[in-house]
Amino acid sequence: MDGSPRPDLTAEPGGSRLTASGDWIAARGAEMEAAIARAETEIKGWTSGTVSLGEVQRLDTYGAWLIERLVRQSAQAGTMLRCTDLPPRYQGLAAAIARTNQAPPPDEGDQNPLVVAIEAVGRAVTAVAADFGDFARMLGSIMAALLGTVLRPGRFRLTSAVHQLDRVGFQAVPIIALITLLIGGIIAQQGFFHFRKFGAEIYAVDMTGILVLREIGVLIVAIMVAGRSGSSYTAELGSMKMREEIDALGTMGVDPIEILILPRILALLVALPMLAFLGAMMALLGGGLTAWAYGGMSPEAFILRLRDAISLTHFEVGMIKAPFMALAIGVVSACEGFKVAGSAESLGQRTTASVVKSIFLVIVLDGLFAVFFASIGM
Repeated sequence: MDGSPRPDLTAEPGGSRLTASGDWIAARGAEMEAAIARAETEIKGWTSGTVSLGEVQRLDTYGAWLIERLVRQSAQAGTMLRCTDLPPRYQGLAAAIARTNQAPPPDEGDQNPLVVAIEAVGRAVTAVAADFGDFARMLGSIMAALLGTVLRPGRFRLTSAVHQLDRVGFQAVPIIALITLLIGGIIAQQGFFHFRKFGAEIYAVDMTGILVLREIGVLIVAIMVAGRSGSSYTAELGSMKMREEIDALGTMGVDPIEILILPRILALLVALPMLAFLGAMMALLGGGLTAWAYGGMSPEAFILRLRDAISLTHFEVGMIKAPFMALAIGVVSACEGFKVAGSAESLGQRTTASVVKSIFLVIVLDGLFAVFFASIGM
């Protein structure tokens, strides 16, 4: 025996016989495929036969499946093959392979488009309900961890919180300042361009100030934080989940929420209002520069008009939204990070889902707050 797989064909009275010998293992993949191809050629025209496996020296899942595939394909072609003489140590493997993929794939046929659409809507509603359930459970876990930290302050990881605050807050200052400066300038330019048609250029300052302080400033900052920091949180937690580090923390009796999530959430709660304030100021600066360069309005006139147009209420409206948006971003990022399975594809999908869901939730919150503040006269 040279160890190579080779089915030998021998004739028997009343039927035919294939004899498999040698090593039927993955390392011999090419030789096994060639042996199966020769066997398929030999059995053409048979009505029945046997495959003797008594001389098989080694067998693994790959080899067992090739033999099973030969039996199944032969049956479809009208040749009934039966495996015999398999050594007892391999019978469990062969039985498991024989049970694999026995049921034919369901024939979906022509489905009613209305039924398909209703099913898709139902699945989407179920997925949304599951997401809200996960969000509520994660929020509850964070509140419980926060309560435990308040009762036992020594357990709070101050170093981790400061590190996360540096990453989420201070390191984001340059990009936040640049983007909001440009956004403020664009809003002011569009205001001057359109109000100029009615001889009401002065109202471009009102629009820029109110829009930046109430809506655009905090919204743009929250969206950028969701894309920059929220995705980072999900990727970090997902990588830990893939390497079973989170499970290891639970095994050691350490609460992963308290160790990993709480410092990140608190950092977001502190950083986002600070960044929103910075973004609003930079957007107003961008609007002032545009008013001076494009609208021909002096900085003094812009500041005087801005002081008359806005009030502390507008600033409060924007700042009140920031912590709620930060909490939504943090909880969604943590939920998606904990859902990562053991593959890089799953990590990428959850990171993408984290950004999309965070931005969607931020915009929904902004709309709800707009309705609420309008109803109470703010």
